[in-house]
Amino acid sequence: MGRAVVQITLIGLLFALASTLPNKDDWDIYSFHINSTVTSRYATTVITSRVANRMNESKETEFHVRLPKNAFISKFRMFIDGQVYDGVVKAKEQAQQQYTEAVSRGESAGLVSSVGRTLEEFKTSVTVAAHKKVTFELTYEELMKRTHGKYELQIHARPMQPVRDFKVDVYIHEEAGISFIDVKGGLSTYPLAYAITKTHADKQAWVYFYPTVYQQKMCDSCGDQGMNGDLVIVYDVNRDNGLGHIKKSDGYFVHHFAPSDLPRIPKNVVFVIDQSGSMHGRKIEQTRIALIHILNDLAEDDHFGLITFDDRISYWKRELVQANRKNLESAKNFARNIEERGSTDIHEAVLQGARMLNAHNREGSASILILLTDGDPTSGVTNLEKIQSNVRQAIAGKFPLYCLGFGFDVNFNFLEKMSLQNNGVARRIYEDSDADLQLKGFYEEVATPLLTDVTMIYVGGTNLTQTNFSHYYNGSEIVVAGEITDNNIETFTPQVVAISSNRRIIFSNPSETVESTGTVSDHHIQRVWAYLTVKQLLDKELQLSGPEKEKVKKEAMELSLKYSFVTPLTSMVVTKPLGENTDVLHKPKEGETSQRWQPPGGQPNFAHLAPACGYSGQWVHSVADFDPVIRSYDYIKSYDVGTAVFLEPSDALIEVTTGYLEPTDDLIEVTDAPLLYRFLLNSTGNQTVPLCFDISGAIILKLFHHPSRDLSVNGELDSIANGGFSKIFIHIKTHQHVEVDTESQRVTVRDGQTVTYQAAGQDPSTVGSVTVTVYNTEIHIAAEDILLVISQHEKTGQRLLWPVLRQQPSTNNTEGLLAVKPAVYEVVQQVPVTKLKIKNQETDVTSDSAIDYSTDPPVTKNCWLMSADSALQRPLADFFMAQL
Repeated sequence: MGRAVVQITLIGLLFALASTLPNKDDWDIYSFHINSTVTSRYATTVITSRVANRMNESKETEFHVRLPKNAFISKFRMFIDGQVYDGVVKAKEQAQQQYTEAVSRGESAGLVSSVGRTLEEFKTSVTVAAHKKVTFELTYEELMKRTHGKYELQIHARPMQPVRDFKVDVYIHEEAGISFIDVKGGLSTYPLAYAITKTHADKQAWVYFYPTVYQQKMCDSCGDQGMNGDLVIVYDVNRDNGLGHIKKSDGYFVHHFAPSDLPRIPKNVVFVIDQSGSMHGRKIEQTRIALIHILNDLAEDDHFGLITFDDRISYWKRELVQANRKNLESAKNFARNIEERGSTDIHEAVLQGARMLNAHNREGSASILILLTDGDPTSGVTNLEKIQSNVRQAIAGKFPLYCLGFGFDVNFNFLEKMSLQNNGVARRIYEDSDADLQLKGFYEEVATPLLTDVTMIYVGGTNLTQTNFSHYYNGSEIVVAGEITDNNIETFTPQVVAISSNRRIIFSNPSETVESTGTVSDHHIQRVWAYLTVKQLLDKELQLSGPEKEKVKKEAMELSLKYSFVTPLTSMVVTKPLGENTDVLHKPKEGETSQRWQPPGGQPNFAHLAPACGYSGQWVHSVADFDPVIRSYDYIKSYDVGTAVFLEPSDALIEVTTGYLEPTDDLIEVTDAPLLYRFLLNSTGNQTVPLCFDISGAIILKLFHHPSRDLSVNGELDSIANGGFSKIFIHIKTHQHVEVDTESQRVTVRDGQTVTYQAAGQDPSTVGSVTVTVYNTEIHIAAEDILLVISQHEKTGQRLLWPVLRQQPSTNNTEGLLAVKPAVYEVVQQVPVTKLKIKNQETDVTSDSAIDYSTDPPVTKNCWLMSADSALQRPLADFFMAQL
């Protein structure tokens, strides 16, 4: 069996004190215990403090404890005079009244605050009668995350006085087997090292830390107020190259997957570095140092790129290059000369980084985009939602984006959301003397990809946590939990499918049995599932808006309440003896201590992306009830789809009679008047009025064709009753297809005889060179430098489709309605009939109007209405297709 270092971090700090700094005879923490049990990487820690009031009068005693930010408090109790006072977890809204009342009394009602890089501090207090005692007991739970090949269990001890009965007990049980265990940290040095007892027996390990009062005063960080330092326990478990370890209990399972000894995958990495004026001083110096260290660690088969930005974009090179000695020396010279200047254009910098990676599609490699910034976007596009939307479109699920926020002036929520939307994570870099080491440490976490496109499959499993992962890195671990259908272990079959370099690899072991625990820890695995599910729902809620956000938020809150987790959606009401104020415990989010005002949110505003081939045409197609005698265009509904917009007619009905039309409230079936689809071709250059034309009838149109890539997109217009497109087919080569239709709530992806179905919320799927991502109201079809977006809308219970080419290809050899360039025209006559000259041909036009929803806000545009053949400068029939 191979070895992988595991280090687990549990942090506990407790101290009790009177309202003024007391003498040691006033009160006494006579017992202080930290008891931590770690099973299958899930740690449950109980901190118990017993305090006696030695004074002749009642005194308020405070209880402080520090715990990891990733942990959930699950229980708090106080024992006073034989009575037990339990904290109660409630929905945050339900606890709000008590919270507000506490604030109005001038009390500190928000009892959890961020402390340092990894800790939160919980604080409460209670009045203790003269010569009486109180016991505080706090329980918190955390699923350990493996980084750098280890988990950390870090115990921070600062009891504010030497404690006669001070004990730390750690018990670790890993069915995979513990290969070694060690104890480090400031509290493991002389003379406290003699207070540590370590025992290791195959699958179990014990660590005891029982320092005497004398030892608590004599260590390097000790004094008359006792210990102040860390105890860090590091251990390693046995690993292999197989399916990993699966543990089952009481109808639930947890799967730890971290194969070792796999070949590393060469990577393509682009570093996007903020060099705006706010990075001046130590921040830019530490960034330069870290970047040079990181460049030294690149392997020769890696490819990399460097971009720095303020309000301008600076490239070391405009494309990725191999990490050979010559290129690395040149890049390090570039890094040494990075100087702070200007404002902050995050939008353009990240898009250029994505462009570099998209242009470097190297088979058998893994791509990574890393952004480092210390502030908010202040130049270029500054709307946060628009930046996130455009970045998501540019990346299109093809590689992860990691955002590093330097210091506390950065909008961390913005970076976190943008990272999560692109399969990455955000990390705060703290302004300290070791900031360069923090940067280098993060890079080392993602420096060695071993697998890509990891899919965890569980036949006979349900209610699964996340099962698709873009990358698996050396030293990390993938954890999946779920329920076993009908608790039937016989039909439960796990499997992992992934890409290793350029080959598909399957991890499975049909002969292996899933380990089943006894009844002692029946609920342990269930709590692992609940913890992981709540964490991932909170991440998902951050990315959503509207009803979907509320639905996910409700699900996370219900689970938090069921398992008594204090999360950002719940609060713990700390009950006290009669006559004392009630405390309300809230869990803060990252960065809450430095809150900033943000403009009200809204729907993403998709700016028009100018095509690379040099024109800025936009299609707007609309529909209205029509008769050759009189037209009625009373548009009251619209749907923004980017560069193409569908305009819906008024709900007013048109009654057809001989020679004229009138609005009427009666429904008349119109059989001779086909539905018109109006296409608006936006103007270019100095021409302010675009051209427009109508297409009628349920026909099939060639929307887009890229011959050199064997990529075609065709769409079928709907019937009279609905309007819009009912079907859109994308063809890749001869045997690969993507089908979107209004009858299905999913997208069909065909690769030869293999058929898969893509639905909203699932990870992107790839067929050939095309990546398909399904969102709730949009379907993104990405192929290298092309992005086709199909917007969906529901009208009278039926779905309609509208295509838009949101990103034009760099080549000019494309065909189809979405690829037509706007015509250059000249107005040569205005009375009695307006005439336009297009390519030396004059054509009659009439003035009409349409609403262009590709702008924000939507605007009504006047347009020159003409025949389709004149506007397209070719027969409309050229765009007709016999079949999809």
